[in-house]
Amino acid sequence: MQTKFVQVLTVAAVLAATFNIQSASAAADKIIKIDGSSTVYPITEAVAEEYQIATKVKVTVGISGTGGGFKKFCRGETDVQNASRPILKKEMEACKEAGVQFIELPVAYDGLTVVVNKNNDFVKSLSVEELKKMWEPAAQGKVKSWKQINPAFPDTPLKLFGAGSDSGTFDYFTEAIVGKAKSSRGDYTASEDDNVVVQGVASDKGSLGYFGFAYYEENQDKLKAIPIVAKKGAPAVLPSVETVKNGTYQPLARPIFIYVNASSAAFKPEVKAFIDFYLANAPELVKEVKYIPLPANEYAAVTKHFKSLKPGTGFDGTPEIGVKIEELLARIK
Repeated sequence: MQTKFVQVLTVAAVLAATFNIQSASAAADKIIKIDGSSTVYPITEAVAEEYQIATKVKVTVGISGTGGGFKKFCRGETDVQNASRPILKKEMEACKEAGVQFIELPVAYDGLTVVVNKNNDFVKSLSVEELKKMWEPAAQGKVKSWKQINPAFPDTPLKLFGAGSDSGTFDYFTEAIVGKAKSSRGDYTASEDDNVVVQGVASDKGSLGYFGFAYYEENQDKLKAIPIVAKKGAPAVLPSVETVKNGTYQPLARPIFIYVNASSAAFKPEVKAFIDFYLANAPELVKEVKYIPLPANEYAAVTKHFKSLKPGTGFDGTPEIGVKIEELLARIK
């Protein structure tokens, strides 16, 4: 009897081991494809790493910029799109033509941070008007010195670094500062990689650049963040977790997003499980990579919205300044 009992146990152990191997193999065969914004990348990459450890499902996260990522997403090549601005009308049309429906999910807040070289001792704050004077298309080839921005500044050469034209950060910054998305001078060092901007500003005393708050947090030993004056008579406000959350850091505070292919969410269980995992763990992981989590009530609203699998956008295809998350989700009918 004991021998038979041992044999039964052995067979059970073999079957269990085989099942586990097959389960691991099945998980390894599944791939969740993500691309898009370099700003949102650190958050999604952190979630992907944890999810892969927990499930053995492979998750790939690329950085094509928000615009470049939407091209892939609207062709149905990716399951999830990282976006540092809302989907544009032309992207909505491309998705519609390809039969791709999407679910729009805000996942965190960001404060676009204007930075100068650590050794810059003359810029104490900048107004939106002064930033516009630097960045508007009319400045190209003409505005080359800090003194042209403000007579109180020295006649130091102005060297600019910023996001590339495929970046959602570029779209949002130009909308907020110049007044029209993608309206910018072209004679600056542009990159989809925020680390290029960090290195550029850190290496030149007369330089200025902009990118997401997390990249400043990581590099504040090399760079100096500049307080922004939103309008005449308003106080100069530094970006921080508090000023972004309470809305006083204007006009450069914004929500950042992921977009989920609605078919992937409905018919690929690993994608739905990944998004559930993403939203459940976002409060901690967003903070861990130095971004600004949504308040608990907003994450609850976003989670409820995803569970409904309701496709669409709360925007009309253009970036919008100062939108509230719950108001945004309520617009999606």
